Amino acid sequence: MTAAERRRQAGDRARRRAVRALAAQLGVPYTVAARLIADPHHPPVFARREQRPFEVRVRDTRQAAAPPLGRAAHLTTRFPRLHTTAGQLYHGRHRRQLLAMVYTVVAHESPDLRPAAEELAWVADLGEETAVDITCAALDRGARLLLDEDQPGPLRGSLPGARQTLDAVLLAAHRLPTPGSRIDFHGHTATVVGARWPRSGPPTAFEVRLDDDPRVHLVELGQEQEPASADGAAAR
Repeated sequence: MTAAERRRQAGDRARRRAVRALAAQLGVPYTVAARLIADPHHPPVFARREQRPFEVRVRDTRQAAAPPLGRAAHLTTRFPRLHTTAGQLYHGRHRRQLLAMVYTVVAHESPDLRPAAEELAWVADLGEETAVDITCAALDRGARLLLDEDQPGPLRGSLPGARQTLDAVLLAAHRLPTPGSRIDFHGHTATVVGARWPRSGPPTAFEVRLDDDPRVHLVELGQEQEPASADGAAAR
């Protein structure tokens, strides 16, 4: 093991301890505390969200379980615009409309990806967003893959934020860093700004950005890659 690898592992262990301590202090799940650590300037939003009364949580999960419009509105509210050292995340004036559109297209073209109405109604009353996310995982994946295609007109500017929104939902299900998280990249701290997804399974790579580098770099599962070009393709 190289010195750089030992430093990286030590840093990872320290970060996990800090996340666990913050989760215990605030009484929130580990994944929420991880996002608070990643964005120390924005903690009240996520802390307040986890401390909602049960009736409010049920109201929110009922909206989350009502694609296309309800789920699009829910996710846009759940993941508000985030200011990071790598730029703005979860942004875009038409993010909600774009999410609603891709959910509609996926449900029309691949109706088998949409959960049954009875299943959605049952899980909505649990008041647990994670349970709704699991139920809608196939629909979310289909929508995220559709967002890899370019969108015309005014919706194009909302593509990055819409992708990051669905990346956050899908990555959390795999217990992986979500957009806005800070990770080590070649000994430097980088911000996760997205992920690359296959048709099924975990992501093939993370997209990260360094504070002083506008380029997007790819980090494959367990392997660091070369910087990506402006259009998102890996640089050679």
